[in-house]
Amino acid sequence: MSNNNAVPQAYVKQEEGYRIKALRLYPWVCGRCAREFEYSNLRELTVHHVDHNHSNNPEDGSNWELLCIYCHDNEHNKYHEHIMYGGSTTDRKVEVATHSPFADLKALLNKSK
Repeated sequence: MSNNNAVPQAYVKQEEGYRIKALRLYPWVCGRCAREFEYSNLRELTVHHVDHNHSNNPEDGSNWELLCIYCHDNEHNKYHEHIMYGGSTTDRKVEVATHSPFADLKALLNKSK
């Protein structure tokens, strides 16, 4: 049986390192919704990498921001949608739909009579 825990453990160790540094640098407040945290719920405050590069961890914390788990998920969803669909909807030209799925429906329904 192979031990696949080496990669996750290395990531967890790296994350703990920059998380501790970020929690020391910044106030325990979500950078989006301004929710305040205390030690009892601190596990819900996460470190977000501004450039989405988890290997970019400067000592000054310039690539980090503290976000609650909800705002962090929202931030990543926005990023993935930007990657998948491009910029904002005003940047994209959406073509008009030409397919009409129910165009022949009446004829199909009358066919059985």
